[in-house]
Amino acid sequence: MSDHVHGLRQDMGTLMTRRRALAAFGAGALGVVAGCGGSGTASRAPSTTATSSAAGVPRDPIPEETAGPYPGDGSNGPNALDDAGIVRRDIRSSVGIGSATAEGVPLALAMAIVTAAGEPVAGAAVYAWHCDRDGNYSLYASGLENENYLRGVQAAGADGKVTFRSVFPGCYAGRWPHVHFEVYASLAHALEAGPIVATSQIALPKAECDATYATDGYATSAGNLAGISLAADNVFGDDGAVHQLATMTGDAASGFTAALTVPVAH
Repeated sequence: MSDHVHGLRQDMGTLMTRRRALAAFGAGALGVVAGCGGSGTASRAPSTTATSSAAGVPRDPIPEETAGPYPGDGSNGPNALDDAGIVRRDIRSSVGIGSATAEGVPLALAMAIVTAAGEPVAGAAVYAWHCDRDGNYSLYASGLENENYLRGVQAAGADGKVTFRSVFPGCYAGRWPHVHFEVYASLAHALEAGPIVATSQIALPKAECDATYATDGYATSAGNLAGISLAADNVFGDDGAVHQLATMTGDAASGFTAALTVPVAH
């Protein structure tokens, strides 16, 4: 059984659906749920772009999702958060324990962390991670146990924004292309493994996935994408990722920027 098949089953067995999460918040609860592998989290809400988080607009926290089987946050074994150099903007190469660099179409991840009222959360920390163009996760996949590329932590400035320089993730069997992230109240909390304010995933739009997967190195992803849809995805399927679908700019030749505003309970 492949790692990805196992991961998909683990996601399905541990996922708290958006409907349950949003219902909990509708009842006024600040739910803390255990993600796959034991990562605690607290729900979230609608996404606009990371560059248009208007203050004073009420927002529900972004939907809570599983951290998946490959979080690398110490909850199920490997812990990238205590690796020297993991606090960084450019996450394409491994730091400290490895030397590999992930190849692929350039992708910038621009995220704005805001309150329910739309105010920026200054000093919040974001830990982001995703698979490489082959669908493998550093720290877990065979041959990548000593690599930590495509993982990084960054503290938001006064505007609540962080931007990671990465590559477009591949599509592996059974999952829509996505990026995982955890939000912490501060960089110190992130590096000390908690508490986690929120855990969720960013969905990447089909048009940009199609354009990327038509380039060299992504042939397997193109085939896998043909076998999945947002509606069928076990994470995004209940609402089509309406609150987690990134706003995209750019192209496959020069690279894309994926932007998302992430409201959190604060």
